Amino acid sequence: MADADAIESRLRRLEDLEEIRQLFVDYGRHLDAGDVEAYASLFADEGETLLGPIGRAKGHAAIVELMTKVRERTTTKSFHLVTNPVIQLDGDRATSEVLWTVIRPAADGTLEVAMFGRHHDELVRERGRWRILKRRGRIDVPAALPR
Repeated sequence: MADADAIESRLRRLEDLEEIRQLFVDYGRHLDAGDVEAYASLFADEGETLLGPIGRAKGHAAIVELMTKVRERTTTKSFHLVTNPVIQLDGDRATSEVLWTVIRPAADGTLEVAMFGRHHDELVRERGRWRILKRRGRIDVPAALPR
């Protein structure tokens, strides 16, 4: 019985890690698609996003409002690459850090790295699904957002 419990525990850990990784992939996918409702659904009921100069919001409606404004200010299509997740599980809570890169078309038609940074997250299992409780974004490159 102990072996079965150990296997079940290990399997649960792997499933949790994979679900959290998928949460990060969906984050970038929904941003790129401009689907602010799907984006906001990745956050817990009391979810909060703190994105430095871009803005901050807490709760589904406020996150939708913030990201709608961000979409309205965005003039070019961009692509988000979310990489290198480091996840620390602790029961129904977790912390993580992921790197993100924004790729966009340059004036000459090539692609350029527009921004690079990291997110520090607090995650929670809510109603059986992993969600972002608090996301703190940091822009590493460029040091300031272009006007």
